[in-house]
Parts: sequence; C-alpha cells; structure tokens
Amino acid sequence: MKRVFLLTFISSVLFTQFIHSQQVYENTLFQLQQNFMDLRFGMFICIGSPTYQDEDWADPNMDPAIFNPSKLDCNQWANVAISAGMKYGCLTTKHHSGFCIWDTKTTDYNVMNSSYKHDIVKEYADAFRSHGLKVCLYYSVLDIHHNVRAGWIDPKKHTQFVKDQLTELLTNYGDISELVIDGWDAGWSRISYDDVDFEQVYKLIKKLQPNCLVLEHNAAKYPAQEMFYTDVKHYEQNAGQKISKTANDVPAQAGIPINSTWFWKTNSPTEQLKNVDSIVINNLLPLNEAHCNFILSIEPNRFGLIDDNAVQALKLIGQKWKNTGHAPKLPRETKPIISHNLAKFQKSNSSWSDFYLSDFGNDDDFKGSAWISNTTVKEPWYEVDFDKQQTFNMIIISELFDGKKFKEIRILDYTLQYSDGMKWLDIPIEKSNRIVKVHRFPAVQGNKVRVMINKFLPRPTIAEFGVYND
Repeated sequence: MKRVFLLTFISSVLFTQFIHSQQVYENTLFQLQQNFMDLRFGMFICIGSPTYQDEDWADPNMDPAIFNPSKLDCNQWANVAISAGMKYGCLTTKHHSGFCIWDTKTTDYNVMNSSYKHDIVKEYADAFRSHGLKVCLYYSVLDIHHNVRAGWIDPKKHTQFVKDQLTELLTNYGDISELVIDGWDAGWSRISYDDVDFEQVYKLIKKLQPNCLVLEHNAAKYPAQEMFYTDVKHYEQNAGQKISKTANDVPAQAGIPINSTWFWKTNSPTEQLKNVDSIVINNLLPLNEAHCNFILSIEPNRFGLIDDNAVQALKLIGQKWKNTGHAPKLPRETKPIISHNLAKFQKSNSSWSDFYLSDFGNDDDFKGSAWISNTTVKEPWYEVDFDKQQTFNMIIISELFDGKKFKEIRILDYTLQYSDGMKWLDIPIEKSNRIVKVHRFPAVQGNKVRVMINKFLPRPTIAEFGVYND
C-alpha cells in the first residue's frame, strides 16, 4: 500500500513539474516576444557574395577569392547602429547563393577560403555584443550552390545539412536573440516545410538556444492573424508585404533597405537613400505602436565599411527619433504552429459549393483560392478524408479574407467532429470568433475530420482547413 502511495505521489509530482515546465516555456516565449518588441529598431546587415556582383542574387559559383572586405570594421557598424538608436543587429550569414561568411565545417564554399580568411560572424557578434547590442542572425534555407532548391531536394540529407549549419551558428557565437530564416515555403523558392523538415529544425534551434526567437519570411503566404511556422512575423515591405498598422496584434518585424536594394552596388555611395523623415514618420513610429519592430538594411561596401551617405542618414535618424524602449504590450499570447498539416492535399468533400470545390480548402493556398458554400445551402459542411487513422490535437480553420469582397467573419457557430471509423464524435473546443480559428485539444485518432457550420453569414468560406499533431 505504501509503495502504491509512493508511486502515485511521485507521478503526481512529475506531472505537476511537467505542467509547470510547459507553462514556463509558454510564458517565456511570450516574454521573449515582448522583450524583442521593446528593442523597437534594428540594423539588417547584408554582406556576402552579392556585394561583389552588383546583384542581390549572386552567381552561386562565384570564385570565393573575389570576396575580400579588406577593411571590414564591425565596430564601425555597431557605432552607426547606436547613432540611430538601434538596439540590435542581424547579419546575413548565408544568402541564397550558398556562400557562408563564417568558419563552417559543412562546406568549403565559405569565407575561410576567400581572400579575407576571417570569420565575419564572429567579428560581428563580438563587436555588437561589446557595444551592448543584441545579436541576431539571418540564414537562407534556399541554397543554390549546394542544390537545396526545388527539384533537387533530398529531404533527409538537406534537412541534416541545414541542421548542421545552424548548429554551428547557434553553438559558436554566444547568445543569439533572433534567427531570421529565408527561402522556405515561398513561391520563388518552392521549398516546402516538408521538403526540409521545419519541425525538426525548429526543435533543434530551441534545444540549442531556448531563448532564440525564430523568424520566418512567410508573411506573404500565411494569414496575419496567427503564427504559422514563426515566433515573430516578418514583413519585407519593399516586396509588397504590408502589415496593418491598426489591426496587428501579434509580434512582428518589418524591414526595408536604406538603399534601393538589399546588397551594396557600385552606385550605392551616391544613390538617393530612403528619406529620413519618412523612415521615422511612416515606419518607426507607427510600426512600433503596432507591435512591430522596424529593421533597416544597411549594406557594407566591398571594403566592409558602411558608406558615408548611410552613416550620415542613420545619425540623422538618431537626432529625429529616440528609442525609449518598452513598446506597447502585446495584447494576447500566440503560439507558433510548427508541424506538418495532415490535411494538406488530402481527399476532401463538402456540401454544394459550385465551382469553389472542396479541394480549394486544403490546397496550401491561403489567399488565392478557397472553398465557398453555395448560397442555397442551409447546413454547410466541410470534410477531410485521411484514408487511415491519424493522431491530431489541433485544427485550424482559416476563413478567406481579402479585405474587399470577403472582409468579415462568416462562420459564426460551428461544430468540429472526427470519425473513429465507426461513428462521428464531437471535439470539445472553445469556439473562436476570429478570421483564423485555432483549436487545440487533447489528442484524438480518426480517419476523417469535419466542420459542421451551424450559423453563418451568406457564403461561408474556408481558405485553408488545417489538421496538425503539433
């Protein structure tokens, strides 16, 4: 009897500790997001093989000997950042051409085999940290030199390649506040989160550096209201990605280059830079109020120095704007969705929907297509068929939202159900009144899942129906 009591007591303690650890993780993530918002303003530092080719996308087979920033001074970068009121930097460790500017053991295509032969990531991290600035890194999953690209992907090999490179970056350079990842799940890169396994990579990052926020360049594809595959949403403004300065309620970062392009060009020293007043009035001030950091790209030249025109522009920004820290509090806690969408491209079915067929509701396109119910249907429903038993603990319904014809919530009341192969069972959830309805629940097993729409505005829509074991 004593043994049973002891085992029960130990189990209870372990379960309590598990729950506490989960709460600590969640609260810590939320606090990390808020801490990052409090930084307000950062410097994006784009230097690499494109610096020597007058192109933002460099020749992936450029001779490394061409790369030679012989006067590189990361302390100059840090001082320029401080003059503008910036609190962090973010360095391009590897862009899409695959050339690495750190001392990596994963490839010979790196700075140590260039004419420069110094680890720039180390020089940058040491300099920025010594000046009291937070250190962030940028990394491109798309890698044309190493054939991490559409048509060439070996999922196991290339996932491991990315993990090996990130292990170096997150092990050898101290605390990294944010890892900005690019070239994943974009129309121009065509590398899905399944080709190179996002969940594996994300968990590795958190294992190596639990306090490192993951920022994925995917705002062009995924809804603004939730955190799909990212801890902080990123908006590349000059690529047309616009954040709502009135409605955003999740942690975000938005950026532009001070020049017309991201990397240094031969005309950069004399180019007309972005207007300083516009940077302050139209970017810094409103973005900070909208739970969004502003990151301004500065392009070091071929000597590794920031040009005088950019130096003066940043100094002027610092005279017109002061970083007071303590950004507005994030209004709600958001957790990232990191796992594979089990419903993607599976067989689907629905009540009558004209030519807005059910497969439009799980085609991995959140903005260009959707399932839309026919106006005469009184009890609309939507279903995904897995063909076999699947374990899942989250369902996300993303309504179509284009800000024009579809600009309001249409699914007002609904029931989620799954089939265990014999009968349909209700999933206990707290219903959502948001455009993107996220539902987490204890894991269940089923071969089908559906939503029964009980109350709605005319023509309810589903842009994407997602099912996850997250």
